[in-house]
Amino acid sequence: MKNFLAYIIIFFLFTNCKIPIAKNHFMSINHTDKNIVYEGRIGKNADHTAQEIYWSGSSIKINFEGTTVKAILKDENGKNYFNVIIDGTKFDTLSLNPEKNTYTLAKDLPSGKHSVELTKRNEWTYGTTLFYGFEILGTKILPKDEEKSVFIEFYGDSITTGHGNEDYSGDDKSEGDVTNNYNTYAAMTARNINAEYSCIARGGIGIMVSWFNMIMPEMYYRLNPNDVNSKWDFSKKQADIMVVNLFQNDSWILNRPDYVEFKQRFKDQKPNEKQIIKAYGTFIKTLREKNPTASIVCVLGNMDITKKGSLWPEYVQTAINALNDKKIHTCFVPYKNTKGHPKVEEHKVIAKALTQLIKSKIMIN
Repeated sequence: MKNFLAYIIIFFLFTNCKIPIAKNHFMSINHTDKNIVYEGRIGKNADHTAQEIYWSGSSIKINFEGTTVKAILKDENGKNYFNVIIDGTKFDTLSLNPEKNTYTLAKDLPSGKHSVELTKRNEWTYGTTLFYGFEILGTKILPKDEEKSVFIEFYGDSITTGHGNEDYSGDDKSEGDVTNNYNTYAAMTARNINAEYSCIARGGIGIMVSWFNMIMPEMYYRLNPNDVNSKWDFSKKQADIMVVNLFQNDSWILNRPDYVEFKQRFKDQKPNEKQIIKAYGTFIKTLREKNPTASIVCVLGNMDITKKGSLWPEYVQTAINALNDKKIHTCFVPYKNTKGHPKVEEHKVIAKALTQLIKSKIMIN
């Protein structure tokens, strides 16, 4: 038997024949593979065996030749949802559970080149998701797409996360089956200008006060939003455009002196107009210090903060005027005049206005 095997090996060597390799086999693609493209603030777990996905809209993408693609994921609470996007055109929704599982994202694809992208639908308060890698039934991994030349980062509240934007039942829920950050004005705008996208947002958050004990000046700098000591390296990744859509929650809570967060932030004294204007300007100055060359767009809308008679657009405009910074712009979108949070069609209205401003005033060169 040993002699037979030896003859076989010698035969292949001297006849210059190659032992055939199966064209269709599952390849394991580790989360560190250079051909995987990540967008958003994404970290690593303690033992560096997986990427940590926190923020709404964070995405993972790879190109490949094959017929089946799977992802190995573990969700902290089993409450997160992801979009599965095949070849940029086919969309499915993936619901996760707490155990580490291998999820089939697509199968029986036609032979040839494909792409798969995962994007987080709901916000970081639903828990962290661990991504270990892909498994692909196919022939090879393809190089990643050409790097996007523009990086846009959003700072916002529930409007920016996409709270209930696909909930047409009237319940206005925040769960990921009806909340889809991919269909927010923020993600739409990023796609409209072919920009790398990052979304730093949480429902209920404000600049001066929130519906919970955290405000945006206490969250904006974090890599892991759950960890006060986890810091994003602004010098490593500078945004070209920063978009701020805040004050909707402040505008409500500042009129509720009996609310616990009002008392904790202001005791019994409601901030006056000068204090409101100063707080907004201070936060914009903080972002400018982190990104000296970025263009900044201050958005309001399209909930009741831009309703006729609202003073909040004036507060924002006054704060921006005082900064005397030619690379800061405002974009105030009219009140949508419907109940609840913006639905997808109403997000498109904001995206259209914001995209037009960016293309006409920022990307004109």
